[in-house]
Amino acid sequence: MTPSILFFAQATAPAQPQGGFQMFLPMILMFVLFYFIAIRPQRKKQQELAAQIAALKGGDHIVTTGGLYGVVSSIQEKTLTLKIADNVKIKLDKAAVAAVVKKSGEAEVIDVSSEDEKA
Repeated sequence: MTPSILFFAQATAPAQPQGGFQMFLPMILMFVLFYFIAIRPQRKKQQELAAQIAALKGGDHIVTTGGLYGVVSSIQEKTLTLKIADNVKIKLDKAAVAAVVKKSGEAEVIDVSSEDEKA
């Protein structure tokens, strides 16, 4: 035999077969990590917002996805009327609510400690 054939014969030693589980374990671990870092907290936040939207009533202060702050005047099945200024009311879809700032009847909390530190 020539030396080149001997080299190839020695180089093709049988490789140890990897099991299917060992091959997919890193991908499974990455998906589990991604679930706990990204998917689960986002789903929890969406459920909390949906509960807040379902509990909306007149007088609640909200922020829309467009950044408008206003007070809820009236609520229909899928829409709500938002007062954004004196004699200015707009009609919005409930899905446009980004956050509930203050529920009606709650006292407004003013943080005076930060103003004292600035002075």
